[in-house]
Amino acid sequence: MANRLSTSFTGLEFVNPFVLASAPPTESKRKIMKAFEAGWGGVVTKTIGLHHVENVAGPKTIFQRASDVKPYVSRNKRPDTVSHSSWNWELISDQPLDLWLPDLEEIKTTYPDRMLIASIMAGAGNDEEMRNWQKLATSCINAGCDAIELNLSCPHMDRKDMGANIANDEEIIRDIINAVTDAVDVPIWVKLTPATAALVDAARAAYEAGASAISLCNTFPSLPLLDPETMKFEVEVDGLVTSGGLGGLAIVHQALQRVSDISKAFPDRAISGIGGIRGFREAFNFVAHGAGNLQVCTAAMEEKGSGGVGIKLIQELKDDLADYMERKGHSSIEEFRGCARHRIVDHSQVRRKSDEYNGGYAKSA
Repeated sequence: MANRLSTSFTGLEFVNPFVLASAPPTESKRKIMKAFEAGWGGVVTKTIGLHHVENVAGPKTIFQRASDVKPYVSRNKRPDTVSHSSWNWELISDQPLDLWLPDLEEIKTTYPDRMLIASIMAGAGNDEEMRNWQKLATSCINAGCDAIELNLSCPHMDRKDMGANIANDEEIIRDIINAVTDAVDVPIWVKLTPATAALVDAARAAYEAGASAISLCNTFPSLPLLDPETMKFEVEVDGLVTSGGLGGLAIVHQALQRVSDISKAFPDRAISGIGGIRGFREAFNFVAHGAGNLQVCTAAMEEKGSGGVGIKLIQELKDDLADYMERKGHSSIEEFRGCARHRIVDHSQVRRKSDEYNGGYAKSA
């Protein structure tokens, strides 16, 4: 199984392609150690920054469920429900850099064969913030991290020079990547927001500036539901709420579209696929559309008794992928990565019921 599941991605050797995404499952040394013990091939740390972070005075994440008996989505626990999505307005790590560094060193020393990717975030628009990106990257790599993931996608930032607020600005994307690649010589993954019509352009700017991979999708900007009886949001503080991020199975189709868009535009470049992976079928689809690496969050967080790191989930993912590859005769996921790419076409290329259709235009005489 080990040989069959091992994967080379951005020059790094993963014992398997499954990675815990930057989120609560990777917020501490204890959780990351537990994840590696369970069998995850890599982790992306919860995003590390240099600015002060303080979360809301209330719940930071909720899990929403649906039922065919009462087919509405709600966090309320009801009989016979299934997972629908997660919603969060959690900020980046509130653990300062100087506390992260010895933890990162211990994690990598304990699990040298697992890939440790540091997610980092700073601001933009001036030399001081570019130096902050460099300080974060250099510090994490010196502590033993194998790669850096630049968080240009967090959907709920007050600062207008951070996260998804800057992910559409190609000049800023290039400036940040140039600053980081000047400081460290390791693979740089760039996590872009899916909430843009200019995603391909943003990815192009990132790749051209030196990004080793694009990571997507982060959660989608969204709002929680308002209960019509109580007039309360399903998560709120003092009756107020702001934009958060929707994740989990509810976003898998949208995430696949974004991965497909990037993969078709840049078929020879690396993509780390994220968004709604709960099991083998979703994971397979990300690979089929071009992802060479798979990040998981909501499904790991929801697993009971695992401490939020998906202990049973990673075993199921590995076993199901290994079984599929053995049955199909694949020795690596590279043998079927991107296999769906050529079947994603423009509307005009899909056969119609007759030859009269001309894309909505009148046929020329």
